[in-house]
Amino acid sequence: MGYIENLRKIVGNQPLILVGVAVAVINDKDQILLQKRSDGVWGVPGGFMELGESTEEAGRREVFEETGIEVGNLDLVGVFSGKQHHVTLPNGDEFYPVTIAYVTKDIKNDTIKIDSKETLEAKFFKVNELPEGLSPLIRNMIKQYLLSL
Repeated sequence: MGYIENLRKIVGNQPLILVGVAVAVINDKDQILLQKRSDGVWGVPGGFMELGESTEEAGRREVFEETGIEVGNLDLVGVFSGKQHHVTLPNGDEFYPVTIAYVTKDIKNDTIKIDSKETLEAKFFKVNELPEGLSPLIRNMIKQYLLSL
C-alpha cells in the first residue's frame, strides 16, 4: 500500500494537497507521447510522488509504469496548482494537486508496452493533431512547452 492510501486511512475523504508529476515525452519526430487513462481521458504519463522520491524519479517511474518507455534527463516546464485544479474522485476523496511538469527528449527505449490498469492506450501524436478528450491541464502544459521553443 502506498503513501496516499495510508494517509487516506487516517483523514478519510477530506481535501489534501498532493504533489505529482506530468512528463511530456517528445520523440525524434517531435511527436508527444499521450496515454489514454482508464477514465477515457488523454494525457501525458504522470502520477503522485511516493515518500522519499524526487519529482524526477517519480516522473521516470510513472512514464515507465504507464507506457513501458524509459526516459533519462527531464527539463522543467512549470508548476501547476490552484483551486481550478481541485479534484473530487467518484469515491468522495478530494485533493488539490501541485503538478510539476517536465519535458524530455531523452528516450532510452521507445517501445510502448502497456502493463498497467491505469492505461488503455498510449501512442505518439503530432502536436497539431492532438486527440479529442485531452485533459485541460495537459493541454495547458503543452501550450507552455510550445511557447518555450
